[in-house]
Amino acid sequence: MKLFVLPALLTISSPALAQRDSVRLTYLGTAGWEITDGKTVVIVDPYFSRLKDNTPNDRPAPEDTRPQINQGTLIVPDTAVINAHVRRADYILITHTHPDHALDMPYIARKTGAMVIGTASTGNLARAFGVPDAQIRVVSGHEDLKLNGISVLVVPSLHGMFRKPADPSAPRPPPPVFPAGARPPFTINAYVEGGTLAYLLRIGGHQILIFGSMNYIESELTGLRPDIALIGAMPERANIDDYTPRLMRVLGNPPVVLPTHWDRFNTPFELGQPQIAIDRVHAFMDEVKAASPNTTVVLGEHLKPVWFK
Repeated sequence: MKLFVLPALLTISSPALAQRDSVRLTYLGTAGWEITDGKTVVIVDPYFSRLKDNTPNDRPAPEDTRPQINQGTLIVPDTAVINAHVRRADYILITHTHPDHALDMPYIARKTGAMVIGTASTGNLARAFGVPDAQIRVVSGHEDLKLNGISVLVVPSLHGMFRKPADPSAPRPPPPVFPAGARPPFTINAYVEGGTLAYLLRIGGHQILIFGSMNYIESELTGLRPDIALIGAMPERANIDDYTPRLMRVLGNPPVVLPTHWDRFNTPFELGQPQIAIDRVHAFMDEVKAASPNTTVVLGEHLKPVWFK
């Protein structure tokens, strides 16, 4: 198995490939990606704001001088950071409406005119911030969207679990939904899950399967054969039995896997990643290697493009 890592780690992006017919993926941190074939730009779960709060796996960095967010803090996107990194988007895919996936979405949609695709919760959140209905496509799963130059299969999915359930066979309670008619500003706790989706994006001759959390519904993935899979890699994947081997098997051992949702995402990009984050993503990469020896694992560096022919 070929294994690519980054400085400290190493990048495999190639300007030469950028001149050809190819697909470019850029890791935006957290579960965020920009994916383009040079004609259409798709952004997934953008979260440039990276608020200073306690996340399930990481405390704020001591060297982060920004005010810390708490449960009662009214939160807003960091538009300066967004403007520095987002110039164009045609479509925004939202897997669920937690703040680290959806906080920045309305501003980006208004800035670019992109169509927002996601759950009813996503639609309600977008409308709350003035995104026009013409830019919102509400989906729930199994839709196969034919869009301008690309297509998207919407895949029902599940959010990760922060602890193993006492009774794994018990049905999950329905996730809370962001309410219709709400008006900003909102506290961080207002950004509820709202249901979770995955997406199979067909673009530039590639089939890219996109997850936004550390869970999935195996039966919904049967028969999918992505050549690139973006797979959640945070430690809570350990609460899902046989998470990585089952996923590799049901997807037919995809040729390329890129870990997603692995970084310390409560600090600005410039502070970099601590060793604990690097260690945990390498542990996931080792799991993929053990389960699917012929899969190439590519670890994307923040904001650095990687091209695939």
